Amino acid sequence: MNDIANSLAALRNGGVIAYPTEGVWGLGCDPRDEAAVLRLLALKQRDVAKGLILIASDEAQLAPFIDLASLAETPLAEVRASWPGPNTWIVPASTDAPRWITGAHDGIAVRVTAHPLVRALCDGFGGALVSTSANIASEPSPRTRDELDPRIVEGVDAVTDGETLGRAQPSTIRDARSGMTLR
Repeated sequence: MNDIANSLAALRNGGVIAYPTEGVWGLGCDPRDEAAVLRLLALKQRDVAKGLILIASDEAQLAPFIDLASLAETPLAEVRASWPGPNTWIVPASTDAPRWITGAHDGIAVRVTAHPLVRALCDGFGGALVSTSANIASEPSPRTRDELDPRIVEGVDAVTDGETLGRAQPSTIRDARSGMTLR
């Protein structure tokens, strides 16, 4: 239950996985699978209206969910210059982006990761994944596998062994349209 192959099999079968990201452990699933996303949200005890982050190994994996053509040249250049890396951007959502991902927002939070394990998961899966901290809402985000809440471990279909990249905080979140830093 602890290797990439098992995690990929779980993702392909509508499962939810736990995996290390740049700074904290995350929960992920197929963003197009509403049942998987709703299961992840129930496990986390998070309201669907808040929206979720998508993580990818390259911008092309995010293309079905985002509308970068509606961004001005300067913010678009800033977004692209920050990837890959621990930089999450809220960008305009495409008309195809599912509401169970965008929540009550017209934007969508996305990141191209530099984490080799997460890149391998995205590439093996063939697309972007949901990426939200692997904690119950309002509880601390786990920084190591040992810090994963037993309720989270019990509720996922696979745990992908690995380490975070050691960032002190989760990824930075900025709004590409306003330039504001939200986290």
